[in-house]
Amino acid sequence: MSAGGRTVSAVLSETRRRFTEAGIADPATDARLLISGLLGLSSTEMLTRANDVPDAEKIAVIEAAIERRLQHEPVHRILGEREFYGLPLSLSVETLEPRPDTEILVDTMLPYLRTLASEGGDLHILDIGTGTGAICLALLSQLPQAKGTGSDISAGALRTASANAKRNGLEERFRAVRSSWFDNIDERFHAIVSNPPYIASKVVHDLAPEVKKFDPAAALDGGPDGLDAYRAIAKDAARFLLQNGIIGLEIGFDQCDDVTDVFEKEGFQRLESVKDYGQNDRVLVFALNV
Repeated sequence: MSAGGRTVSAVLSETRRRFTEAGIADPATDARLLISGLLGLSSTEMLTRANDVPDAEKIAVIEAAIERRLQHEPVHRILGEREFYGLPLSLSVETLEPRPDTEILVDTMLPYLRTLASEGGDLHILDIGTGTGAICLALLSQLPQAKGTGSDISAGALRTASANAKRNGLEERFRAVRSSWFDNIDERFHAIVSNPPYIASKVVHDLAPEVKKFDPAAALDGGPDGLDAYRAIAKDAARFLLQNGIIGLEIGFDQCDDVTDVFEKEGFQRLESVKDYGQNDRVLVFALNV
């Protein structure tokens, strides 16, 4: 891509063409997100400033980014951040890229937590495998009376989550703890939430390269049947729940019955099952049988 007088519109058009020819799944969207992100332009400014001519330095940055996308690196990883539930979140190699379907878990948990909040006192939330902190921070942003603990086995992920908490003005209500499941957790919570690894080991290699090559394996591989994480959470969760506490989990599209069975065997009852935008089972909510 030459710098010679190319306008924003021309750069966008050429990027879209190259993505199309390379078989990128959604070339128009990816081109727009990448170019607007790299140039720092809003969707409106991409139109109103379509005839602006980026300088040679900007063009070089764009060209390098295009090459990265052609190697299947996701746009938001190239940009280094992604919005989740209205919050800008930095990404790192140690974190899963938060997806829109995970916002359904936040939407599902909020009514339960608001009901608990109406009963008085602060709310305490544990996000297991917090990664970027997306789920916990989204809940904190909507629940001013809540405090959250984000746990993860990755020190790098916890640094990213803590930075995201600070970036969004939530650092006073967010605590990062390095822990494998409940090993280093020492308090009880109104809610435990998680988007754990749930892909069966044997099919991880079949995932799209955007996921397989760039999301951390530890955030994807759920063991031989994809249920290892759910068993680990269900086994000990009761000891870390306050009275009337709830558990909210993201699941794979075909795991509703299996995950429900795992939790029912540990004394929980399913309160709700919620589908995602593709009408696949995506979120389960549990409480202890009383």
